[in-house]
Amino acid sequence: MPLALTVLGTASPYPRPGCPCSGYLLRGGGAEVWVDAGSGTFAELQRHTDPARLTAIWISHLHADHSADLLAAAYGFAFGGMAPPAPVPVYAPRDCARRLAGFFGKPDLDFLNGVFDFRPLYDGHVAQHWNLRLTARAVAHGTEAYGLRAECQGSVLAYSGDSGPCAALVELATRADLFLCEADIDAHREGERVHLTPEDAGRIARDAHVRELLITHVGPTLGRESATARAAVSFGRPTDTAREGDSRIV
Repeated sequence: MPLALTVLGTASPYPRPGCPCSGYLLRGGGAEVWVDAGSGTFAELQRHTDPARLTAIWISHLHADHSADLLAAAYGFAFGGMAPPAPVPVYAPRDCARRLAGFFGKPDLDFLNGVFDFRPLYDGHVAQHWNLRLTARAVAHGTEAYGLRAECQGSVLAYSGDSGPCAALVELATRADLFLCEADIDAHREGERVHLTPEDAGRIARDAHVRELLITHVGPTLGRESATARAAVSFGRPTDTAREGDSRIV
C-alpha cells in the first residue's frame, strides 16, 4: 500500500461546525495510524476506517486540540463495542497515560490495559510497523512536543505538529514529498516562538527542499486561503490547503 494521508481535522484551537481539531489518518505499508487526536476527530476517523483496525496512534503533544479525543477512543474501545484485537500502541509524550487516567479519576490506566499500550516519545524515537517507519523529532512549542517524519516505500511525509521556527523542522522535512505544516498565527508576539506564521511555513519548506507544502491548523485570526497564499509566496513551489475529508497519495 502506498503512503496516503486523509485529513480528519485542522481547526485551532477549538473545533468548529464541520471542522474538528487536528487529526489525520496515515496509511502505508499495511499500517493505519491515527496521527493526532484533536477534538472531534474520532468521529471523523470512523468515516474512513474501523478504529479497531488501527495499527497505532501517534500524538504530537498533549494540548487538547491535538489529543482530547483519546478519551473518546477509550470509551469506544473499552465500553462501546469497538475493542481492538490487541492493545493499540500509543506513541505520545510521557505524561499522556497519567492525564488520561485523570479523566476517569483513576491513579493509573491498568483498567485499560487491553485497549492502549502507551509508549513514550523522545527526540529521535523510531517506530516501524511493517513498511511504515515513523520518526519523531522534538520541536519548539513551550511544552514537550514532536514533529513526525513518515517513510514508506520511498515516499516521505513530514508533519510539523505545533511548533515555532526551529532547526529540527527543517531536518524533519528535508526532501519530503509532502510537508504537512501548521500556519497558526498571523505574526509572532514579542519573545514568543511557539507557532508558525504562513511565511515561516513557506521558508521552512523551501529550506528543506520539500516537493509540496500542505498548510493546516490555521488559527482563527487567519483564513485558510489567505494563509496558504502567503505560505506559497515564501515557498515558491506547489502549496495547498488541508481540508477535512481530503485524501491524497504522498
